[in-house]
Amino acid sequence: MRLSTKGRYAVMAMVDLAMHSEGRPVALAAIAERQDISLSYLEQLFARLKRNALVKSVRGPGGGYLLARGTDGTRISDIILAVDEPIRATRCDPQSPHGCTKTKMRCVTHDLWSELSNQIHLFLSSVTLADVCERRILGASGRLYDTTQALGDAARTAAE
Repeated sequence: MRLSTKGRYAVMAMVDLAMHSEGRPVALAAIAERQDISLSYLEQLFARLKRNALVKSVRGPGGGYLLARGTDGTRISDIILAVDEPIRATRCDPQSPHGCTKTKMRCVTHDLWSELSNQIHLFLSSVTLADVCERRILGASGRLYDTTQALGDAARTAAE
């Protein structure tokens, strides 16, 4: 599964906003420059974030955006869903009674990918902006999966 730029940029911008607001509005131009994201793209994303009550805007000189819920009250899944980014690993449309194959049946691995989507959503729902800002997101894994070590372990097991 791959998260599109819409979801990734929305999360990046919200983390930037959380880290730089200090109780004052942050201009989108400043976020755009720090995160190397197009200002017009950020404007589109923040319109959706505002519509979903994740940010509030302040007009006038010194205006910009503030978090509407604070860092502890804003989940990463809320941000991604607010910009219409589906959290889904299947090819099938979840609203459709039909599957993704030519015969309209579900593929044999549908339940696997559907459960992966559920797990991703659960994980992103458990992480807040505060967790990301304070770098508390490693969880139980502690490190990335190392494929070279896994291949070595498999070879040793096969040799035994």
